[in-house]
Amino acid sequence: MSQANVKVYVPADTAAVAVGADEVAQRIAEEAAQRSLPVAIVRTGSRGLFWLETMVEVETADGRVAYGPVEEADIAGLFDAGFLQGGQHPKSLGLTEAIPYLAKQQRVTFARMGVTDPLSLQDYEQHGGWAGLKAAASMAVEKVVDAISESGLRGRGGAAFPAGIKWNTVQLAKAEQKYVVCNADEGDSGTYSDRMTLEGDPFMLIEGMAIAGLAVGATQGYVYIRSEYPLAVSVFRKAVAQATEAGWLGGNVAGSGKAFNIDVRMAAGSYVCGEETAMLESIEGKRGVVRAKPPLPALQGLFGQPTLIHNVITLASVPAILAHGAASYQGYGQGRSRGTLPFQLAGNIARGGLVELPFGHTLRELVEDFGGGTRSGRPVKAIQVGGPLGAYVPPDQWDTPLDYEAYAAVGATLGHGGVVVHDDTADMASLARYAMEFCAIESCGKCTPCRIGSTRGVEVIDRIQQNDGEVREAQVVLLRDLCETMTYGSLCAMGGMTPNPVLSALNHYPEDFGLDSVALNAAPAA
Repeated sequence: MSQANVKVYVPADTAAVAVGADEVAQRIAEEAAQRSLPVAIVRTGSRGLFWLETMVEVETADGRVAYGPVEEADIAGLFDAGFLQGGQHPKSLGLTEAIPYLAKQQRVTFARMGVTDPLSLQDYEQHGGWAGLKAAASMAVEKVVDAISESGLRGRGGAAFPAGIKWNTVQLAKAEQKYVVCNADEGDSGTYSDRMTLEGDPFMLIEGMAIAGLAVGATQGYVYIRSEYPLAVSVFRKAVAQATEAGWLGGNVAGSGKAFNIDVRMAAGSYVCGEETAMLESIEGKRGVVRAKPPLPALQGLFGQPTLIHNVITLASVPAILAHGAASYQGYGQGRSRGTLPFQLAGNIARGGLVELPFGHTLRELVEDFGGGTRSGRPVKAIQVGGPLGAYVPPDQWDTPLDYEAYAAVGATLGHGGVVVHDDTADMASLARYAMEFCAIESCGKCTPCRIGSTRGVEVIDRIQQNDGEVREAQVVLLRDLCETMTYGSLCAMGGMTPNPVLSALNHYPEDFGLDSVALNAAPAA
């Protein structure tokens, strides 16, 4: 009687592959063959514990047992230790679900991440996949839109606009053709939740887009993926082909009698194309330049037609809402910030990775409890939240609840959930200069406050750093005035939000600018 194959799970996520996951998987297969041991290697997404990659898991009677970080040189020793039966080894991490980093999370959107084979339709369905789409296919479109509204879901791309309002606007718009566009141009520093979704649970995004298409009356979807994500593009295209063949996309979505198809478009490396109207220009084959509003994309978007635009995590949150009900999703979070957000820990941090939690936790919990402080071992000085256009959050605000309103009240933003940590060696004046320089390089150039303001901003910060006394003080006044012009005069968030990191650095770390106090012409804290 032949022995049943032992399932060994090895991530195929880009981050894991970058540190040797492919070689580890190959070495496990070779070692098992040499020892005549029956092993089935399953390539999954990443659990998001990136400091432990490559993290290998083995299916046992008690559940999955994890080992990491595993390198090729560890494989023979793991077999000697009986890791196929969950044996002890210096790289043992115990039961995967009991690892504190995972056990303390509340994974809703990322519940399947690292658990399933990303391109197995069977795996996806066995772990709750397609339940939301099946429900939506049997509901009146108004009821689907109502569920999104009642859930409290807001855009996870940064603006936090109520999703239900967008859905209702597009659904009510009169047009022969409507579109659903997913912005997967994940360009924010320290962010990777979109990439993890595309590579590790692509059917979830497909399901969310299909639900959106049925609800608003769209028959065509586009996913705009950054060109720096070649593996994500490859995996997602394969997933779309499989979903189409299985009837979850195509002319009769989930037996609804309605059509919805998805195409992939690759971005060309422009940060400003993360702005929704610049993205639409790019998809249409034009230069990625921001459009003036109105008209709103919900009424005149892609090719001039009503278009529902969301980022990856917003659309990926939709299946759970339809599968379990709006009240279930609304039960997470606090105030007007409902549901969960996948926070992404990066920068100078000991335990970088993805942490999905309901709104209301704190930055201190994320960075100290989950992240373990800095990788350098030095004190944390500043934490940038929300990408390169997000504010630097000082220590006295690390206990502010992580929700949209609480952060707006202190002049900060949650953005896409990126958290980049800096230790006490960071020069905040140089980081403020970098923010202006980044804007100058990435600006589409359409509006003067962004195009010229960012260039002048670099020059002004240079003069602050190179001078002292009255000359420096005059330049600080000028910098504040320039930031105000950019904030209120820019056409989009590229120029409008660049002052966030600049002013927060200036207000909270004046000593790095050679200033004794923020009292000098201090604006409200950013």
